Amino acid sequence: MSVPGIDVPDSRGRTGLDQVGRDLTGNPDVVVRDVELLASGWHVLRRTTLERRRPDGTWTTEQRETYDRGNGATLLLYDVARRTVLLSRQFRFPAYVNGHPDGMLLEAAAGLLDDESPEDAVRREVEEELGVTVGAVEHVFDVWMSPGSVTERLHFFAAPYSPADRTGDRGGVADEGEDIEIVELDIDEALDMIDDGRIADAKTIMLLQWAALRGPFRS
Repeated sequence: MSVPGIDVPDSRGRTGLDQVGRDLTGNPDVVVRDVELLASGWHVLRRTTLERRRPDGTWTTEQRETYDRGNGATLLLYDVARRTVLLSRQFRFPAYVNGHPDGMLLEAAAGLLDDESPEDAVRREVEEELGVTVGAVEHVFDVWMSPGSVTERLHFFAAPYSPADRTGDRGGVADEGEDIEIVELDIDEALDMIDDGRIADAKTIMLLQWAALRGPFRS
């Protein structure tokens, strides 16, 4: 029987989704034995059976589920002269259903790479979400955000902006259901908002702390 995502295209035209990880050779203490496709809606859920050699030399058979949503990029816009940063506020249901008071999170602009380079993807996202066109971007670091279960690697960037670069107070792609408020904050206020929980998004906290400790606002 044909299975979407394996031998016939799924809803996004993908096949061979059960092959990812079978050819890994970088760690001689790990051997992948089987990959099962559990779901392939917008993103992909797999269960991988592997053998892992322990430090004492014995081998154990383990199973790991991985959620593959692709890789992404995020960027912090900053204005050194006015000591401000430009963020978005938008509704995030996963945060809302897991205890956030209203699901409205303050965030740095971010999005999935799709088929673009990290630099091109993050420029696109900043223009869509914050209405700012950026040129050169500074690479900050690359991070696996939730390596216990999610495969995503997030590329972090920063770039300057000025008041003249802004085009409005709202952003987002309407066809994708995005309704984004653009929020400008003083960097010190933004750091205080981390302390009291008003900023609770991991990538944004990392970029703000980088900006204060090693980036444009360092002493």
